[in-house]
Amino acid sequence: MCVICFGKALGHVFTTYLAASYKSQFRSWPVDFRWDEAGCHGPPVPPCPATAGGKPWGPPASAERGHTDAVQRCSLLRMKQLPGQLASYVLARSVGRWLLYPGSISLLQKALQPLLVEGQARLLGQFHGKRAKLVARDGNQIDTMFVDRRRSTAGSEDLERGKRLVICCEGNVGFYEVGCLATPLEAGYSALGWNHPGYAGSTGLPFPQHDANAVEVVVQYAMNRLGFQLQDILLYGWSLGGYAATWAAMTYPQLGGLVLDATFDHLLPLALKAMPKSWSKLVARTVQRHFNLNVAEQLCAYPGPVLLIRRTMDQVTATHVRTMDQHADIRSNRGNKLLLRLLRYRYPEVMVRDGEMAVHHWLRAVSPTQEAAVCRYYQVEEDWCIAQLQAYKSSLGPGDGFPWRVGKDTTPGRRQQLALFLATKYMKNVEATHWTLLLPNEFQMPWKL
Repeated sequence: MCVICFGKALGHVFTTYLAASYKSQFRSWPVDFRWDEAGCHGPPVPPCPATAGGKPWGPPASAERGHTDAVQRCSLLRMKQLPGQLASYVLARSVGRWLLYPGSISLLQKALQPLLVEGQARLLGQFHGKRAKLVARDGNQIDTMFVDRRRSTAGSEDLERGKRLVICCEGNVGFYEVGCLATPLEAGYSALGWNHPGYAGSTGLPFPQHDANAVEVVVQYAMNRLGFQLQDILLYGWSLGGYAATWAAMTYPQLGGLVLDATFDHLLPLALKAMPKSWSKLVARTVQRHFNLNVAEQLCAYPGPVLLIRRTMDQVTATHVRTMDQHADIRSNRGNKLLLRLLRYRYPEVMVRDGEMAVHHWLRAVSPTQEAAVCRYYQVEEDWCIAQLQAYKSSLGPGDGFPWRVGKDTTPGRRQQLALFLATKYMKNVEATHWTLLLPNEFQMPWKL
C-alpha cells in the first residue's frame, strides 16, 4: 500500500512540476535547432528590375510624360484603397486572427492548461518523447515533441512503421499535447508534433507565413538532427494544418507522402459562410491579403503520394447544412473541391466531362454501401485501371511528372472508370465529425501506383 501511495505522490509531484515549467521554464530552455544550421538560408532575392543587368533602365524620353501620368493615377488609386486596406489590417489583427486561430487566445490556453499538462506528461512518460525548442527564420521559437519508434521490439510490421516519421500539423484549436499527433503515434509510427506560433510553448503570432516558417524548421530538424530521409517523412495535416502540410510538401517535393484530414481547398468560402453577408467584400480582401490559405494550389505543386480524408459529418468544412436535420450537406464539403482540383491537374484527359460527372456522382455517397453501388453502376474494373496507369507510367521519361495524358484515347465509359478508380484511391471517407481524432486504424499511407 505504501508503495502504491508513494507512486501516486511521485506522479503528482511530476505533474505539478510539469505544470509549473510548462511555459515559463520552456522559454528559458536552450535552443536545440535553428533554421539556418543546415545551410538553409532561403531563396535568393531577385534583382531589382530598375538595375537588371547592372544598368539602370527606364522608359524612353518620349514616354516620360505618359509614365508620370500613370504614376499619378496609381498614387490616387492607392489613396482611395487606403481606408479599405486599413480596415482589412485591423480585422486581420483582431477578430480575424481570433476566429481563425482561437488556440492562440491566452484565456483559452489557461482553460486548457490542465489537459495540455496531462497530455505532455503522457508523451514524456509513456512514450518517452523528446521535447525540443526550434527557432524559425522569423525568430519565433517553436515547441516540438518527437517520439522515436525506429527501435521497436514488436513485429516486423511495427518496425517498418517506426522507420517512417509522421510530422503532424494541428488544426486551429489543436495542440500536439492533445491533438492529431496521437493518431499516427498509436498506429505505431515515429511522430513529430509542433505547436503553431503563439500556441502553448511556441512564441509569436499565428499567421500563414509564420506557420510556413515553423514547418520549414520542423522538417529541417527532422532531417538534420533526427536523421530521417525525406522519402521516409510523411506530412499529416488536420483541418487548418492542411495549409502548413501542403506548403511543406510543395517546398520539399521529395517527401514520402501527404495526408490531409478534414481540410479545405481555400479559406475564403468558409470565411464568407461564417461572417455577415454585408462584410463579404471586407472579408474577401482580408483573406486574400492576410490569410491566403491556398491549400489546393499548394497541393497541386506536390508530385508525391496523396491521401485526402473526408469526414462525412463535418460541419466545419461544409458550406451548407441540411434544414431538415441540421446535418452537413456532404455535397458542399470543401474537401470535394480539393479532390477535383487535384484530379483535374494530375489527369486532365480523364477529368473531362464524362469523368468529372462520375466523380461528382461518387462524391454524393455518404457510406461504403453507396460508394460501392456507384462503382458497380459504372462497372469499374480495377485491374484494367491499374494496367492502364502502369503502362502510361512506364512510358514516361526520368524527369517527366504530372500532369499525365493517360486516358486521352479511351472511350467515355473507360474514362469514367479511370476517374472513379482514381477518386477512390485519393480520397477515403470516414464517418466522423470535424473535431474527433482519427482512429489509429483509420490512418494509412497514401496510395502508390
